[in-house]
Amino acid sequence: MATASFAYGADPTLTGIDFTVLPGQAVALIGPNGSGKSTLLKGVLGLITRTSGTVEVLGQWPAPAGYIGYVPQTDQLDPHFPVSLEQVVMMGRYRSLGWWRMPTKADRRAVAEALETVSLGDRAKTRFGELSGGQQQRGLLARAVASAPRLLLLDEPFNGLDQVNRDALIETVKCLKKQGVAVLVSTHDLDLARAVCECVLLLNGAQVAFGPRDAVLTLANVQQAFGSVGVEMDEHTIVVPGHGGH
Repeated sequence: MATASFAYGADPTLTGIDFTVLPGQAVALIGPNGSGKSTLLKGVLGLITRTSGTVEVLGQWPAPAGYIGYVPQTDQLDPHFPVSLEQVVMMGRYRSLGWWRMPTKADRRAVAEALETVSLGDRAKTRFGELSGGQQQRGLLARAVASAPRLLLLDEPFNGLDQVNRDALIETVKCLKKQGVAVLVSTHDLDLARAVCECVLLLNGAQVAFGPRDAVLTLANVQQAFGSVGVEMDEHTIVVPGHGGH
């Protein structure tokens, strides 16, 4: 999917990226804070400058509208705004619907199916701000799913989630993969990587390693990616001294 370098300004921020994610496959992006995980996701979206190379989604660049779904680390949606979960998810249809048309039966069906995918069908009419943080995160995922993407980008989706919402997110990603959706997920959580990702891309300003999950997630590779920062790996997380689990 990508062979490229990216930059926010004149100097490249992330270089030497060369990997592919196939339909129905998930790739975990792992690296220290500031390593370029979010930069790569924004590069795929075309939100930052590509300084060299190419990026293709299903053989096309730029990707056609609706091909890519994106769930950022933080969303600009005000949780106090009087809007229902169903209305938030309907926002995922605006690219194809347009602001000037009323939702069709197909749009409403896509929203209902997206809510069922994240196991929130019974909360459709609930005001978004009244949902728990984990439910809001799943609602934002449903918003991305409602656009029927072929590629889904998730930026640290497990941040702040309790076990119930973590499990629901894992099952959602598995379900989407079965539907042929390709997934690119930024994470420090090895449980997520092992549960849903076939491949891992290690980053630290450049590509450190890419390949099958178990072949790449070795202590030696992870230590190389995290550089001079001492790291430990247990079966769940990458532990950086002084920062707890990362």
